Amino acid sequence: MKLAKAWRLGMKDMQILPPPRHRGHQLKKPTWILVLISLVCMFLVVAYIYPPQTSSACYIFSSSGCETFSSWLPPPIREFSDDEIASRVVISSILNAPPIHSKNPKIAFMFLSPGSLPFEKLWDRFFQGHEGRFSIHVHASKEKPVHTSRYFINKEIRSGSVDWGKISMVDAEKRLLANALKDPDNQHFVLLSDSCVPLRDFDYVYNYLMYTNISFIDSFEDPGPHGSGRYSEHMLPEVEKKFFRKGAQWFTMKRQHAVIIMADYLYYAKFRDYCRPGMDGQRNCYSDEHYLPTFFHMHDPNGISNWSVTHVDWSEGKWHPKSYGEKDVSEQLLKNLTSITESVHVTSEERKETMIMPCLWNGMNRPCYLFARKFSAETLETMIDLFSNYTSSSLSSSSSSSSKTGERDS
Repeated sequence: MKLAKAWRLGMKDMQILPPPRHRGHQLKKPTWILVLISLVCMFLVVAYIYPPQTSSACYIFSSSGCETFSSWLPPPIREFSDDEIASRVVISSILNAPPIHSKNPKIAFMFLSPGSLPFEKLWDRFFQGHEGRFSIHVHASKEKPVHTSRYFINKEIRSGSVDWGKISMVDAEKRLLANALKDPDNQHFVLLSDSCVPLRDFDYVYNYLMYTNISFIDSFEDPGPHGSGRYSEHMLPEVEKKFFRKGAQWFTMKRQHAVIIMADYLYYAKFRDYCRPGMDGQRNCYSDEHYLPTFFHMHDPNGISNWSVTHVDWSEGKWHPKSYGEKDVSEQLLKNLTSITESVHVTSEERKETMIMPCLWNGMNRPCYLFARKFSAETLETMIDLFSNYTSSSLSSSSSSSSKTGERDS
């Protein structure tokens, strides 16, 4: 009994012991920290909205002044001009419009050439048996072509002079697009040069282009002198340097994008006026290498492939790509070209950074190239002899199933 009473007494004594006094101070510390952080945040917000106007005020934030302080903050949103607003509304409306499907979808093959096409007989072999699934448009800038294929007769459009590296090259591309767009059945548009040859047969090319929802437009960032080094601040405010891109001019383009190019004047004018040879003295800019890559990077970056389906070999490091002569052409060369599954870009910096990306077709890694250039005229007969051997008649089984269920975009 005495033990039980003593135990109860001990418990009673414990219950009436006063709590430690130092705990109250510990609970207050987090509160003061939160208050301090809140005050600092409010101070920074006010400073952002009402930036310091004097140099002495800048040193409150940093010994480097206002320039350093402003670098911490996101750039203010630029107010668009009336022309930019109108242009962006048109582009957005076209991109968001539901696709208009054709009962007889065709590919428009657009040839940009000084005159006659040296590989017309090879293209004749390519088109045979596929009448009604393609259209042909020829821009001959210097002389009227002499034809060797029935498919090319009377396919010339009204043409203008074309100077290498100048806006007239883009004008010729737009002229071809405008004429091809007159046919509502044309759903995809391919730009080819007089030195281009097909690497695949017609069915392969048709399925590859028709059953995907992107345009194959080359576009990459080159921080070197032959990339961003060609940019002019006269393009501001519509074209900022961070959006400036480079790419090969040889594109394939879905109808939706072709219509957008026809509607654009604002951005075209910037490249016409401020991207040309001999800009600012010795600096050269070539609009056919920068206009479309920059335009689509700005307005529909997810709608383009960022690589071209036309192969070209720049390995010689010259101003023009490698030209294939008779001694270069073989079945092995063509097999090598059709087996490439990665796109390679090399910057023009002194260190020559190489960027490699897989060629994705509907999310699957596929061969990159449908066409190739520059092939010299002397290779024609060899190319015709090899054509049936190196072309393939179908995509893989997965792409075949896509052709049955995939949606075409207008």
